[in-house]
Amino acid sequence: MHPLNISDSVRISVQARLGRAHAYDRLEPKKTALVVVDMQNYFVAPGQPAACRYGPAIASNINRLAAMLRDKGGKVYWVLTEALPDDADDWSNLYEILGPSGKEARLVGLDRESEAFALWPEMDVNDDDQTVVKTRYSAMLEESSDLRRRLTEAGVDTILVSGVATNVCCEATARDSMMMGFRTIMVHDAMATFDDAQHNASLSTFYMLFGDVQSVAEVEGFLGDAPK
Repeated sequence: MHPLNISDSVRISVQARLGRAHAYDRLEPKKTALVVVDMQNYFVAPGQPAACRYGPAIASNINRLAAMLRDKGGKVYWVLTEALPDDADDWSNLYEILGPSGKEARLVGLDRESEAFALWPEMDVNDDDQTVVKTRYSAMLEESSDLRRRLTEAGVDTILVSGVATNVCCEATARDSMMMGFRTIMVHDAMATFDDAQHNASLSTFYMLFGDVQSVAEVEGFLGDAPK
């Protein structure tokens, strides 16, 4: 698991602006949703093309966070990435970046029928949870998924972002969530990427200007009581 290392300059700037360490230190469970991004075999299982070696270590923290939120009346959304054949034309710039082998691996591995598409088997999914399939890095884009609509219809105003990778799909989803009006928290010990530097660079920028960065324990402390 990555150690948190947000620079002193960023911390000082945020705390000078807010007068405290966290923008969102009161969370109403019924209006809070945990969004778990891309905890799929393709991104977590050793040997997969885009496997994040830190991914398996965060599974228990995500499960803890999900159980905690459910118990208090919150909602859990499991977000899965699907690669569609039409993406080769519709999102051709991505495949220019990935190259031919990366393109083939993504289209095959993230096909809905592939075992690599499935959730990492250590994830604890509840019958009341929702599954969302996205086709872009950000789950909040209308072109990518219907997550934004579901959250709005459920009365959610606060989003806890977790999963992989911190600086790719998690950050893209979190930034868009903030810009769509949601109070957004990146839960740093419930997300992972490919190395410590990438993880902390992403969190530092997000904490500075986009939202909040908290641990699982901090979220637990800030969540209100379960609904009566």
